[in-house]
Amino acid sequence: MSENLTSPEADAQPGRDRREPMFPGGPAADPAGSHHERRIRSFQPRRSRVTTGQGDALRRLWSRWGLDIDGLRRLDLGELFGDPNLPVVLEIGFGMGEATAQMAAADPGTGILACDVHTPGQGNLLGLAERNGLNNVRVANGDAIILLREMLAPDSLAGIRVYFPDPWPKARHHKRRLIQPEFLALAATRLAPGALLHCATDWEPYAEQMLEVITASPDFENTQPDGGFAPRPEFRPLTRFEGQGLDKGHVVHDLLFRRRAS
Repeated sequence: MSENLTSPEADAQPGRDRREPMFPGGPAADPAGSHHERRIRSFQPRRSRVTTGQGDALRRLWSRWGLDIDGLRRLDLGELFGDPNLPVVLEIGFGMGEATAQMAAADPGTGILACDVHTPGQGNLLGLAERNGLNNVRVANGDAIILLREMLAPDSLAGIRVYFPDPWPKARHHKRRLIQPEFLALAATRLAPGALLHCATDWEPYAEQMLEVITASPDFENTQPDGGFAPRPEFRPLTRFEGQGLDKGHVVHDLLFRRRAS
């Protein structure tokens, strides 16, 4: 998951606070503010320019399909998606949202709560949702850990998807990787029994660590009889990042684990 909480245009405007949001009524610059602890995060800043179309989508559609992760309220997912019976999957880190939009279009009977902090990607996904009539997508702005811990009810999710998270390849940065025992323990409390945790990465050392850590978790069981990696399921489209990795000769690994019944 990447971070770009203010538009680069802010840097070029004299007298403008860099933390001031460029899109009034859109995603907040720092939704959780100072009322949640500062800690090591699994995402890093990445700046890129917000296009005219992305900015327009943020201004028009955020109040309809977007939400800030402020950590101050418990979400009612049925109310959020307009259907109390709709199963909802949390996607952590969606990049520019192309794969998210494809999955939402292919499975309109599942809601996707897509979480990221990259402003251009948020605007792009909102635009894709509007153009393709995807009423089953909601975009969450902020830290996924706060979303899981403070804003989602126990057993409320039908799945969690983590596709191509930052691998933090340097050994001294491994503590920043998202897939850790603490994350798994938290995620398990928010997943319904039998719900799927689906991770994918093209960074082999991270894939091996993911497999080791999730296998060791008492809350999850591997869907693969041999206890190894899974073939890419049909519902996960090839992402732009995956294509870039494949072009470089990387091997993509999928991990499919289910939350054990209590």
